[in-house]
Amino acid sequence: MITAAKNSLRTALALIAFTVLGTGLLAYTFDITKENIAKSEEQAKLALIKQALPNALFNNAIVNDVTMLPPTPELGTTKPTAAYRARLNGTPAALVLEAIAPDGYSGKITLLIAIRANGELAGVRVISHKETPGLGDYIEAAKSDWIKQFDHASLVQPDSRAWKVKKDGGHFDYMTGATITPRAVVKAVHKALRYYEQYGSEIYAQPMLPKEST
Repeated sequence: MITAAKNSLRTALALIAFTVLGTGLLAYTFDITKENIAKSEEQAKLALIKQALPNALFNNAIVNDVTMLPPTPELGTTKPTAAYRARLNGTPAALVLEAIAPDGYSGKITLLIAIRANGELAGVRVISHKETPGLGDYIEAAKSDWIKQFDHASLVQPDSRAWKVKKDGGHFDYMTGATITPRAVVKAVHKALRYYEQYGSEIYAQPMLPKEST
């Protein structure tokens, strides 16, 4: 009995040691890779900005002309997000915001929304989503032109009553059998336009972040 108890104790201590060691290794790996992961995510986001915002619209270093927005219910965000400001010869030209559609079919859909200074959309791109492959993923620009129908849309064209998918009597196309996903995106983009109308000028006027913080 004593020998069995000693063996059990040794086994338990070994398991604890392996658990502590494994946890430490995971923490160390995360710590040394989190900066690279963050940089990769930022590079992917900047690539989407280039897709959504034509180069002819601005001539400033948009990657440096950044300000942080607090968690914003109108944008669906629950943590601070970056707002990129495009300027043409020093004049505000467009604002690139991050927004979240919380009501996608399979959860949150994170969007990058570029809005011209006149309130017209320059473009919308999907940063991330968990929608069903083959159905909900047609919101990605790489897989469909669906997202491009937001180009040049605004609060007045179409008017607010038409900011719905056609199935609901609105302006925007959708894929048959996959209505929840486009409904969520249309609603989030519309809310972002309303937010821009109210706060856009204030965001352009906010101080720029120090370069090392962007």
